[in-house]
Amino acid sequence: MKINENFFNLSENYLFSTVGAKVSAYQKAHPEKKVIKLSIGDVTCPLAPSVIAAMHRAVDDLARAETFKGYGPDRYCYGYDVLIDSIKGSYARKGVALSSDEIFISDGAKSDLGNLLDLFSADNTALIPDPVYPVYVDTNVMAGRKVVFANANEGNMFLPMPDEKVQSDIIYICSPNNPTGAAYDRVQLKAWVDHAIRHGAIILYDAAYEYFITDPALPRSIFEIEGARECAIEICSYSKTAGFTGVRCGYTVVPNTLKRGGALLNRLWARRQSTKFNGASYIAQMGAAAVFTEEGEREIAVNIDRYRGNAKRISECLEGLGIWFTGGKNSPYLWMKCPRGMKSWEFFDHLLERANVVGTPGSGFGKNGEGFFRLTAFGTPENTREACQRLGEILK
Repeated sequence: MKINENFFNLSENYLFSTVGAKVSAYQKAHPEKKVIKLSIGDVTCPLAPSVIAAMHRAVDDLARAETFKGYGPDRYCYGYDVLIDSIKGSYARKGVALSSDEIFISDGAKSDLGNLLDLFSADNTALIPDPVYPVYVDTNVMAGRKVVFANANEGNMFLPMPDEKVQSDIIYICSPNNPTGAAYDRVQLKAWVDHAIRHGAIILYDAAYEYFITDPALPRSIFEIEGARECAIEICSYSKTAGFTGVRCGYTVVPNTLKRGGALLNRLWARRQSTKFNGASYIAQMGAAAVFTEEGEREIAVNIDRYRGNAKRISECLEGLGIWFTGGKNSPYLWMKCPRGMKSWEFFDHLLERANVVGTPGSGFGKNGEGFFRLTAFGTPENTREACQRLGEILK
């Protein structure tokens, strides 16, 4: 038999394994040191009380014959109406009207970002920004698809714009961006939408961090942009919005008007999901349905404000040190230029050994990440404050 030899074309996933190995070795050699990790994009705040209460009720439902739930509903690809309605309400507050059958519930954005590629031929070309969330590249390489890169760099504030000379069929946009924290405004996103329509391309829009946006000039959904329903699919997550990194629930919006090759992509996606996916768990969906209630949004705002406070503290620290960076204001990530001309891994070692603080080397996100470094605001306020003090001591 033959296996998928495209897997041999994947780069070794050394970034986080190397970070972990280096940190473990340091801690083993220096057990007396307190190491503060501002490297991982995982949340630290507990789930909101209303979410926990909804999940407890869902567990109780499963304990009684009269309320027991097995497989989810066939319609809307296994999303329960109460959850679908809550998502529609969230979009309506952003000025976007959705139909119930345009919303597909998943077990998280990462899964859908890979699974959506089932809809497209391997002959298509994917345009992916560099630096980038590695999942975008790896899933296309696994499929044997050609990948070209949009150069994100200091000169364009890590927000690359369309290049008419570059032909692509699938365009990846993450805004606010992981790893750079940069976010597109409405004019910039309109340029991407117009470009996609002109070239018959599809935008896969990763909106996992949209709840961190506070600037009204920055759209929280690509569907706030005229024409986006003709060229875009939006992938969303409860992981960073509501702390669901371990619970697993997300949703993807595929407009009914989106057509390519004579086919409605909404129907193709529904067919794909009904064949290959049995839905997110009832408990996770009921917890998610509580997120966009009035009480739920008030509660998750407390946690997000805590992370925003961390981002503000790190931003002020970097500004005080005269270090160039993007992100922080509408994003949980800060993308800093390594001081004194250091390379990404060189600065990683310097920070770990001198300050006992861990970040993520930018070179692990692509060639344009060399010389840059990612810090996250997902730590505790106490650890973030202490990390900033240590940064100030070694970099001032």
